Amino acid sequence: MDFVFRRSYRGPLKAVILDWAGTTVDYGCFAPAVVFVEVFKRKDVPISIEQARIPMGTHKQVHIREILQLEDVAARWEEFHGRKPSEDDVEAMFKDFVPLQLQCLADYADLVPGTLEAVARFRERGLKVGSWTGYTREMMELLLEQARKRGYEPDECVCASEDDPGRGGARGTLQAHRVLRDRDSRALRSRVGHLRVE
Repeated sequence: MDFVFRRSYRGPLKAVILDWAGTTVDYGCFAPAVVFVEVFKRKDVPISIEQARIPMGTHKQVHIREILQLEDVAARWEEFHGRKPSEDDVEAMFKDFVPLQLQCLADYADLVPGTLEAVARFRERGLKVGSWTGYTREMMELLLEQARKRGYEPDECVCASEDDPGRGGARGTLQAHRVLRDRDSRALRSRVGHLRVE
């Protein structure tokens, strides 16, 4: 019989990591989804809002790549363009995505109901509040400003553009945890939002 011994943390929680779109702001996660729909429409390969949401929680360039890998989207792309989508297509679509996202982000910056109350309770318990997002830093500066106006400001915010963009939420959560300067990850409350565990 094999045995595995693990150390377990038995102290108090010290921090929470919250996602942004769909978790603390933009109930329904519309801001990125509507832009992905528009970007694909411009390439004559329409996608549904549901397909736009499937890879949520990753860097937006990775998100585009993953939508292109969906079987029916890839088939429609090849039917219209006569070839499989390439990395050049991903990069071109991301370049289209960025200004469109910046243009509409403030329109979707309302807080999700209950956000301020939840954050207040976290702080009452002495918890630090961090955040991680698939948005780039440029996008987040705009969204952070809008969130502050509405009363929400986490202690730290880590963006996908500052992390390994291909790894998704689990790595980003740990990075946000590091910037909160709490070394014991076992004291961290699971990230709330689009966590993609690897």
